[in-house]
Amino acid sequence: MFPKLERVVLAVLFGKDLVPDGDAERAFSASSASNRALRATRQGPTRGGNAVVASYASITSKADLLAADAARDIALCGRSLHVDAQVRADLASAGANEPTPTPYFVLEELFGKLGLTADDHLLDVGCGTGRVLAYAASQLPCRATGVELDARLANIASSWAASSPQLNVIAGSVLDISLAPYTCFYLFNPFDTAVLTRFLDKAEREAAPPFTLVHMSDNGESFAYQGRPGWRLVRSGSIQMFQTASGRSIKFYEFPQHYSVWRYEGVR
Repeated sequence: MFPKLERVVLAVLFGKDLVPDGDAERAFSASSASNRALRATRQGPTRGGNAVVASYASITSKADLLAADAARDIALCGRSLHVDAQVRADLASAGANEPTPTPYFVLEELFGKLGLTADDHLLDVGCGTGRVLAYAASQLPCRATGVELDARLANIASSWAASSPQLNVIAGSVLDISLAPYTCFYLFNPFDTAVLTRFLDKAEREAAPPFTLVHMSDNGESFAYQGRPGWRLVRSGSIQMFQTASGRSIKFYEFPQHYSVWRYEGVR
């Protein structure tokens, strides 16, 4: 029924780069998790709750959730945005961390309450293959740009995002581009604390206040913002569980992942 969709969902579930058509059809018919994930994707997300605000109707496991996210990727981008989580050695030595796509339910929790408008411009720092851009194009009114140090991942993001006038992808370091155009920044732990400090210094110099910064999985790094003049913590919390429509909680992260939302209002 959806041959390309079925192949990629199976790839996510079973760890294969690509499942041939015949194998996909046989495996898909035998996989209740895949069927539940696809049904949930067709039904779409719903809002509600505090720690987790997005829910797919038929999710019963983490595998279902990953499959549903892959199917949503395909609906929005024409391909799964799942990638090998290993960071290149040369990039790691420069302070870069592993590229990790943010689950859609986490993005809904983080961005659903920001109140971004068409006048805003979001920069995803370390965008990988572009999951945040996909979410922005479908759920946010603002423009969104991704900057990615790994040229291979940036090329993947550019390949599907090029068709959207709302989106842009830059291959390179965030420390080498101007931050003046942006009113909101998103970080999913893209680099180590030393690089984070340099980025915050650069944002203070170049981005016009006030601007918003959302830092997901900032475990151990939230202290980098503390004591910096002009910064105000808007909200913070942690995400570990995915809450289903029926109220069941499914562990997504092995340990709670802390997030913080900051507002830089400038130094007066």
